Amino acid sequence: MINTKFRNTDPEMMDDPNVSQAVLMEVLEDISRVNKLLNGNRITVRAICQLIKETTQEKYTIVDMGCGDGQILREIADFYRKKDIQVHLIGIDLSEKGIQIAKERSKEYPEIQFLRQDILKIKAEALQCDILLCTLTMHHFSNTEIPIFLDQFVKLAKIGVVINDLQRSRLAFYLFKLFSIIFIKTDIGRSDGLTSIKSGFKKDELLGFSIAIPSVYHSVQYRWAFRYLWLIRTNRPPIRK
Repeated sequence: MINTKFRNTDPEMMDDPNVSQAVLMEVLEDISRVNKLLNGNRITVRAICQLIKETTQEKYTIVDMGCGDGQILREIADFYRKKDIQVHLIGIDLSEKGIQIAKERSKEYPEIQFLRQDILKIKAEALQCDILLCTLTMHHFSNTEIPIFLDQFVKLAKIGVVINDLQRSRLAFYLFKLFSIIFIKTDIGRSDGLTSIKSGFKKDELLGFSIAIPSVYHSVQYRWAFRYLWLIRTNRPPIRK
């Protein structure tokens, strides 16, 4: 039995800058496939809708930190193309190879742009937005790094921050082992998926991070499947749930 008391600190193989672009493309396809099968991105899209309903604007700038191949941004673009709401979408990632893959897969989406930047080094005044997303990215960072970029996130986002990440649990770990046999094609995808779950979070840990940002509204809720939605409203008085 794995020990889920503490977060894993081992890096994921996909984060290795020496991974080839072809291999990275296959791994990102695995991640996108899992998100589609388990409706993981729907959690983020619904949270964005919730924030937009609470405000009145003709256009919204939405930034995705750790955008991977840009799949979530394309889903958001498709969703709002059917609405009378304009969105300008920006994907941020440290991986130059990942950015190139995202650009290639998003050629038919002029409302999306991609930038290579280090999340930990982004200055608040350089990338202002209405809504900031962090989907399956926070678990790649250590407990000492997370408060650094969270502090920047709340300064960047005028309306709110949407964090969608993994719950750390034994059940999730062993279910993913079975799931990956059928649905994950790459060895790196199988290995990194298990590492990601071990690097995920308990609710108390997320609430602990929120204490360091007392000036905004926090809501941390469990979502299917083995996810947490942490919604930070930067334009509302502070409260925690």
